[in-house]
Amino acid sequence: MAGMSRRALLTGAAGVFGAAASLPRGVGRALALEQRNGVSFLKGPYNLAFFYRHNRAYRIGAGMHFFHSKQHDLLQLTRFEDHAAVDARFDKEAQEWLRDPPATEPEMPYYSSYVDRAMHTLFRTIDWTHMHHEQTYDVMSFREIPWAEKKVWTDRTVRYYLEMQTPGVPRSVAPLELTMRRAGIMMKPYLNHFRNFYPLDQSLFYVAHWWHPAVYEAQMISGNHDQEVAIKAVEETMYREILNDRPQRMVLSREIMPRYSRMSPESANIFDNLHMLHGIAYSILAYKGWSVEEKRAEMYRVIEAMGYQPGDEVYARKFREPHPGYDPRTYPAWVRSPQGAMGMIMMDMLMEMLPMMYPGGLSKDRKAAVMRQMMMNGRLGIEPGEVPGSLHDALMQVAPGMRMMPGSTEPGETPAMMVEHMVSAWKAKAARIPDVAPIDMGVEPSFGPARVAVR
Repeated sequence: MAGMSRRALLTGAAGVFGAAASLPRGVGRALALEQRNGVSFLKGPYNLAFFYRHNRAYRIGAGMHFFHSKQHDLLQLTRFEDHAAVDARFDKEAQEWLRDPPATEPEMPYYSSYVDRAMHTLFRTIDWTHMHHEQTYDVMSFREIPWAEKKVWTDRTVRYYLEMQTPGVPRSVAPLELTMRRAGIMMKPYLNHFRNFYPLDQSLFYVAHWWHPAVYEAQMISGNHDQEVAIKAVEETMYREILNDRPQRMVLSREIMPRYSRMSPESANIFDNLHMLHGIAYSILAYKGWSVEEKRAEMYRVIEAMGYQPGDEVYARKFREPHPGYDPRTYPAWVRSPQGAMGMIMMDMLMEMLPMMYPGGLSKDRKAAVMRQMMMNGRLGIEPGEVPGSLHDALMQVAPGMRMMPGSTEPGETPAMMVEHMVSAWKAKAARIPDVAPIDMGVEPSFGPARVAVR
C-alpha cells in the first residue's frame, strides 16, 4: 500500500521532492520524471519492537544512516582535489553522530537532496532496504513471537520486501558471488575510488557494516529473553574497540551473523547486496571523469544488475561459513583483517576475466604484478607501489595490451561477454557447492559469557 514510511511516522515529517523547476544546475529536467510514491511498511504485531526494546541500538543505526545519507552529496558536490580534507572532516562529523546518535532515523533525501533529485531510484532502493532492516529487527525483538516462529515471520517480511516495490528496487536474495558478476564493474574507471581516496570515511562504513549483522547475531545467541544484555555488549565492543581500530574491509553477513544467515539466507544476502551497493555508489559519485547524467546511467545499471531477479532464490544458500561460531561481542583479528570473503570473491572474478582480457597469456612477472595491484587496490588508501585510481588504470600500466570487452569502461554499459562468461563459470561452481545448512530454531539459545571462536 502507498503511504508514509515508518521513519516519516516517527519524525512526523513527509516531503515531496523532485519538481523539475527545483533541480540543481547541471541536472537535466528529464531526471525529475521518476515515481515518487512511497510504500508503507508491512503491518504486524511486532512493528516498532526494536525501536522500543533496544532504543540505544536503534539510535546508533540511525546515526550510521545519517552519514550513509550525507556522503552522497558530499562526494558529488566537493572537489576531488580536496578529497583528503573532505575525508578527515566528515569522519569527525560522522563520529559525533555515533557518539550522540539522533532520536529517529533520517531518510536518504534529508541530507543529500542533490543526489536524490539526480537519481532518486538509488535512494528509493536504499530506503526500501533500510525498511527491511527495521522490520527484521522488529521480528527478532518482539518477545511474543515464539523463537520457533521467528523464521516464519522473517520469511513474511522478505516476501513483502520483494513483491511490494517496483521491479529492480529490491536487492537480490542471491549471494554477492552472483550479483557482483552480473554487475560487471571490475574494469570500470571508478572502481574503488571511494575506498582508496576516502579511506577514513570508508573504514567508518566498514564499522557500520559490522554493526548491523552483529546486532542480529546478538539476538540469535540470546534468544527472546536476554537480548538487552547481548546487544549492550555489542554496543560496548563497538565503542571500545571497533570504532577505534576499524575493520579494513567490508565484512559479509556470513562472517558476522553466521547463525542468522543460516536462518534467513535471503535476508542476509539482501543486506550484503545493499552494503555493496553503498560502496559502488560512493565510488561512482567520487569519480570525476563522468557527468551526473553518466553517473546516473551507470548507477541504475548496477542497481538493476544487483537487484532481485526471479530464480535468485535457488542460489540463496550457495555460500560457505568461514566463521560459524563467531560471537559478536568479540573482535578477533580476522574481523580487522583486509583479507576476507569479499576479497576472495573479487579475486575469483579477476581470475575468470584474465584469460579473456589477455588471450595471449601473461608472463609470470606481469601476472605477479597484476595480483599485487589487485591486492593493493582492494585495501584502504594508496600504498607505496600502487597505481592510484581504478584496477583498470593499474592493469593498463603494469600489464599493457589488455583486450577490452565492449561496455567494460563506458557509463551505463554492461560488458555482456564478460558478464555471461563469469556468471556461467560461477553457476557451474555453485552446482558443486552444498547449500549452507538451516539452523534449528526449535531450540532457543541460552546466553553465556563471550567467547572468541578458534576459527
